[in-house]
Amino acid sequence: MKNQRPGGRLRDPFDAPANAPDPGAIQALVQAALKEDLGNGDLSATLVPAEQKARAELHLREPAVLCGQAWFNACFRALAPGVQVVWLVEECARVETPGIVAEVTGPARGILSAERSALNLLQTLCGTATETARLVRLLSGGRTRLLDTRKTLPGLRVAQKYAVRCGGGYNHRMGLWDAVLVKENHILACGSIQVAVDRARKMGKGRWIEVEAEDLDEVSQALDAGADVVMLDDFALEDLREAVERIRGRAISEASGNITEAMLPEIAGTGVDYVSMGGLTKHLRAIDLSLRFT
Repeated sequence: MKNQRPGGRLRDPFDAPANAPDPGAIQALVQAALKEDLGNGDLSATLVPAEQKARAELHLREPAVLCGQAWFNACFRALAPGVQVVWLVEECARVETPGIVAEVTGPARGILSAERSALNLLQTLCGTATETARLVRLLSGGRTRLLDTRKTLPGLRVAQKYAVRCGGGYNHRMGLWDAVLVKENHILACGSIQVAVDRARKMGKGRWIEVEAEDLDEVSQALDAGADVVMLDDFALEDLREAVERIRGRAISEASGNITEAMLPEIAGTGVDYVSMGGLTKHLRAIDLSLRFT
């Protein structure tokens, strides 16, 4: 069978180890954020003598999964050489009690100039990780796992997908370059699911192939074509159960399309392998954090 490892185990493209944040990607995002905020210089920071040192405390105002320390640190280090950031809570930890989670010491001007960009990145990534963790808890006890999508905030793809992992979720493809997802328009342009999958197979290089199915007939077509993953788009619950039974043992199953929090328990009850939700990264609420000089 095309979509099996030696020994008969299905390949699971989503169940891969979480990668540590790439330093290059972190620096690129931080530099873009700082350039956007600083422009030609921080006028307000010049109110403070250049030689003045400062100490600040980072206050978490609500329960959250803390995520984004590397981005937060990089903002200060880019503008304030010698700055020290001491974290009192580990990355990806769930913090139930609001309070001080980090201390920042160093040149006052640099801390003031980097503050907003650092907080913007941190509160966004904390928001993504916290929402992911909340929804993952709704799926606990079953086989179904939570996936993100490519519906991320522009420029924050790598960072938000890292935050999803921090919250206990899993990553779908990073972009258009690392996997093939055959959707409705691809099928129409190619003529059939079989033709689209056959062309994708010829690419080689170990790419996994997913087919989006809109009904049970397309599920069967995707399986016959040898898809690695079958996405079940906007399936009614009974059809979803039927689709999962057809797919089981032949491919990875993914429920997707207008899925809400209230639907998660019933969807999990079908035994589907994954459920993907764009809201993890596009409908997030930033976590309340503030930095105060002491």
